[in-house]
Amino acid sequence: MSEEFFASHTALPGEPSARALSRRQWLVTSGLTAAASVALPRLLPAMPRADYSAHERAATSARRAAGPARLNYNENPFGMSPKARTALMAGWDEHNKYDPPALPELRKAFAKHVGVGPENVLVTQGSGEVLDITALAYGMHGGEIVTAWPTYEGLPRYAESIGARVHKVALTGALDHDLEAMDKRITNNVDLVFVCNPNNPTGLLIDQKRVRDFVSSVSRRSVVLVDEAYHEFVDDPNYRSMVDMVRSGENVIISRTASKIHALAGLRIGFAIARPDIIARLQSHATGNPNSFGMRAAIASINDTEYQAFVRDRTIEGRNLLTRTLTGLGKRVIPSQTNFVFFHAGVPVETVQKSLLAKGFAVGRAFPPYNDWCRVSIGTPDEMKAFVAALPEALRV
Repeated sequence: MSEEFFASHTALPGEPSARALSRRQWLVTSGLTAAASVALPRLLPAMPRADYSAHERAATSARRAAGPARLNYNENPFGMSPKARTALMAGWDEHNKYDPPALPELRKAFAKHVGVGPENVLVTQGSGEVLDITALAYGMHGGEIVTAWPTYEGLPRYAESIGARVHKVALTGALDHDLEAMDKRITNNVDLVFVCNPNNPTGLLIDQKRVRDFVSSVSRRSVVLVDEAYHEFVDDPNYRSMVDMVRSGENVIISRTASKIHALAGLRIGFAIARPDIIARLQSHATGNPNSFGMRAAIASINDTEYQAFVRDRTIEGRNLLTRTLTGLGKRVIPSQTNFVFFHAGVPVETVQKSLLAKGFAVGRAFPPYNDWCRVSIGTPDEMKAFVAALPEALRV
């Protein structure tokens, strides 16, 4: 068995302890001696991961039949876990209830998953609601917000729509967060700082030490919302979530979603992780309750770590293939830690969109001021092989 097998089957995805756990450490903690380890194949028969090949083929066929490959919305192309689908339908008797049992169960399951108490979790209608209600809680009545730009637009745009003043700080030449410039914009009037890490649309992960120092420092002056929508796709060994800052009582809100690796985008399930008093403040601005079907699916998906590993592995394979291909074509590519890749096309993205759509692929829109950059979501392996084959001709526009 590989080191990776033990890492992925002994702790929750994304936890440093899981990544660091070695075969030898596993044997020690399991009470197996060095002598016994010689007989390991007999003591522990092979435990292969579940085979999702039929599931993958079905997803690819369904997407092909639906029209152009959707490589534009950062969706999970494989759909939800089979266990999540079963759980969704098994929860049918809750659909007519205003207070379905799924809600406290999901809150508890997700809290355990990320290592906090249920009182630190708010289940929302997608992570978009986390961003909206945070903007309401801290941006109303002339509140001020600092954010990098471009970034995920949900919170800044909603904040502007309710009259908040949003300070947008341009990315650096490397398309990274300019944390120093953001820090200088944070005055006593700033109520909220927004950090999307990894960032969307760039896919870039901020340097671990820099961003943790920044968030810890800034949280003494204002609340910091860290959007970790792409947390599960990060394979940088230095990365770790900022959930520990919530555990230590800092003014930090973490946003997570079931729309990405869990593929529940259409069912709208999201999570806020924060101190209980902050959770209560956010709850007071909630616009409704999540649906029972989505919550049942989310509970099953959170516990289905094998399916998460399958989606993560396939996504990283596709991400690496696309990055290698674009680099080979001489394109500047931002190192991605998400389920999409952002690259410099060198021509208006609308031109690239038109060229690729003619070949059966829909790709992302423009993200001003990077109007000649293109964002491509990772599809199924078959889609990505066809996509990279189409790229050389499509980019000669």
